[in-house]
Amino acid sequence: MNPIAMLIAFMTIVIKEITRFTRIWQQTLVPPAISTLLYFVIFGNLIGPRIGQMDGFDYMDFLVPGLILMSVITASYQNVVSSFFGAKWGKSIEEILVSPTPNLIILLAYICGGVARGVLVGLIVTSVSLLFTDLSIFNGWVLASVVVLTAILFSLGGFINAVFAKTFDDVSIVPTFVLLPLTYLGGVFYSITLLGDFWQQVSKANPILYMINAFRYGFLGITDVSVFFSYGMILVFIMVFFAISLYLLSHSKGLRA
Repeated sequence: MNPIAMLIAFMTIVIKEITRFTRIWQQTLVPPAISTLLYFVIFGNLIGPRIGQMDGFDYMDFLVPGLILMSVITASYQNVVSSFFGAKWGKSIEEILVSPTPNLIILLAYICGGVARGVLVGLIVTSVSLLFTDLSIFNGWVLASVVVLTAILFSLGGFINAVFAKTFDDVSIVPTFVLLPLTYLGGVFYSITLLGDFWQQVSKANPILYMINAFRYGFLGITDVSVFFSYGMILVFIMVFFAISLYLLSHSKGLRA
């Protein structure tokens, strides 16, 4: 394919992905806003005043970055895993794979769809948070880059899950038993400095910890781990997941049944 044809194929898949999740906005965009609203009411307004401050900031301000990034993680992951598995289940993915479209273009297009939903949900959750607290931005470049990189990483994670999934039940296993625990234990609701030395070291094995801390640094200027190391961790995982995804797209027998 020539560059123009590849661009058309890329944009066709991206537009299809964006149209898909915006058409069913009641299922894709509203639930994260409602969930975040409940988090703010329960943890922020009811529990927050009893906790007081966390790392020198009001608990509500400390909580906001984690909740925003948690919604980005969930949205980007769910978008790709549901869309790609749906295409695989309905056999429509075979039509794309037998076309001249390079596998790299197919993968990048699905990633862009996941990033689009993740960023949009992040903006919605940020708007909801403004009802409860005044957000201050310490470093806007860090905020934007961490959101995009995190959405890319979990879009790739959703893609890998979709390739291996054989039933709709398989699609929910990883989010329920892997993604959700890692997110909750990644420092969304607390600083790891509250933990003992052993559990601090255990927490540092959780990759989501680095994403949340880097994102919190963008808002508040505080972090439990090095921002540069956090970027390194995110980029390493992206490269590994990208290589795995591209390999699976080219060699997985489950896509060409």
